[in-house]
Amino acid sequence: MIPSIHKRGSRTIGLIRYLYGPGTHEDHIDPHLVAAFDPLTPDPGRDPSATYEQLERLLDQPVNALAQDRRPEKHVWHLSVRASPEDPILSDEDWAAIARRTVAATGVAPDGDERACRWAAVRHADDHIHIVATLVRDDGRRPRLHNEARRAQAEARRIEADYGLRRVTPGDGTAAKRPTSAERHKAERQGRERTSREELREHVRRAVAGAQGEEEFFDRLAAAGLLIRKRAAPSGDLLGYKVALPDDRNRDGEPVFYPGSKLAPDLSLPQIRERWSGNSTEPDHDSEARTSRAGQPMSPAAARRRATTAVWQAVLVVDHGDDRAVAAQVAAAGEVLDALAKTSAAHTRRELREAAFAFERATRSHIRAERGHDHALRQAARDLVHSGPALGRGEDGATTAMVIDMVFFLVTGAAHWHARHQHAQQAAAARQAAEHLRAAYHAAAQQPMGVLHHRGRDLPQPVKRRQAANLRQAVPELAERILAEPGWHALATTLADTEATGHHPATLLTQAATQRELDTADSLSDVLVWRLRHIAGLPAHAQHAPVGEKATPPSSSLRTARPVTDLPHQPRRGR
Repeated sequence: MIPSIHKRGSRTIGLIRYLYGPGTHEDHIDPHLVAAFDPLTPDPGRDPSATYEQLERLLDQPVNALAQDRRPEKHVWHLSVRASPEDPILSDEDWAAIARRTVAATGVAPDGDERACRWAAVRHADDHIHIVATLVRDDGRRPRLHNEARRAQAEARRIEADYGLRRVTPGDGTAAKRPTSAERHKAERQGRERTSREELREHVRRAVAGAQGEEEFFDRLAAAGLLIRKRAAPSGDLLGYKVALPDDRNRDGEPVFYPGSKLAPDLSLPQIRERWSGNSTEPDHDSEARTSRAGQPMSPAAARRRATTAVWQAVLVVDHGDDRAVAAQVAAAGEVLDALAKTSAAHTRRELREAAFAFERATRSHIRAERGHDHALRQAARDLVHSGPALGRGEDGATTAMVIDMVFFLVTGAAHWHARHQHAQQAAAARQAAEHLRAAYHAAAQQPMGVLHHRGRDLPQPVKRRQAANLRQAVPELAERILAEPGWHALATTLADTEATGHHPATLLTQAATQRELDTADSLSDVLVWRLRHIAGLPAHAQHAPVGEKATPPSSSLRTARPVTDLPHQPRRGR
């Protein structure tokens, strides 16, 4: 249950007309009073003889009784209380009790106070009520509303427990604005999976991912088919922007525009510019690696390998960096997820999109991000976008599985960091994103892991015994568990491939195993396969490597991926 205190107003009649009217999208059904300060309060929704003006005069009577110079300019208090979508439909009597508890908790009308503020609760939809009150008590004094938002939230938690409703995780004021019931009903009528606000937020986040300036950002919005309105100062300087879906219209047939700041706090133009202000001014010594000899962008597979390296570097910061640097990495991780969702193949796209959608909440907190620390991740997002769509097979598909595996570490690290800082909503969002990443990983890894598994089953017995000995030498405490896993065959193949390219398998395996704790992994073999193939620069997809023979050394494009030799030791939430 979510209570929301709206901006104070000066015209009670205007709010009453809205609450009893058809609504912006004509979704106000049967508006009526469920409770009020006086049981005899007229209800224009159910009593044909009652008028809006009567209700206004009754509520405003204490205000009008004051001398003109003593009347508060903003005397209209407005709060909405909304149930969660999965909650049962409450009765009018339930909502009446909730309204009384809320005005008492906030200080508008404390229990037993006969001279309190006047108020009325209107219901015009199944899932919420609106409470309107006038902020002058019957004795002419002002109510004590210190921290009323916090007190409303605390009472909402108690109401959830008493009525058996969904327990909402406490927030910190950094969440994006939730879609209204009108927006949700409109989406249902139009057969949309998400509301226009949510779709636009997703489009804008994807346009931001890895963008380096305003021109590129707005070009991406236009390419996505959005309608754009820019707000400029008299000097011509750009101050802000609004976006709309072409087919989202109001009843007058006009597009419904949303400012960036109303989509999410970090999507206002000033907040987006902060990301660009962190762009590195140092020369990019890796620029040649990002393009082919023909001057074309790097391949999707190469972009995913580079992203894997950037993600691992970010994991180090999240586990051991200062909070402002960590906040920057977590925010940039959202850009990587958006870029992956935009460019990955169909069989992983839905889960990646859901992961990015969930993780969006985890990208913001009251800890201010120190831009610049996120350069590598933002560049990784840019590379992913500019490399274009990846195929779901071959090296594209296998490197997608590799980078998802690594992003999973980053997202779970973000969840632990948020939890340590008591960021309940952000931690929950990161954990939800991790579940979607787990599903996306299984979809992406099935084919390349299957290839490695079959190759491993066909390895000559002397090769298998040698790799098992390397395993026992490198990780004696985990060796028997790994040997019993179905994924051992894929790991044996990878160890043989590292040996064929000149590495010492036991040494490399020790390095991979000590990079991060393995005890909590569902599949130790999977984790070690991707670590080894990444560190050694092996092709992620090994379908064409000859069985029992030396594999072809990695190409120069794969050699550019820098091995990560020092990773934090944090429990791994395995797949």
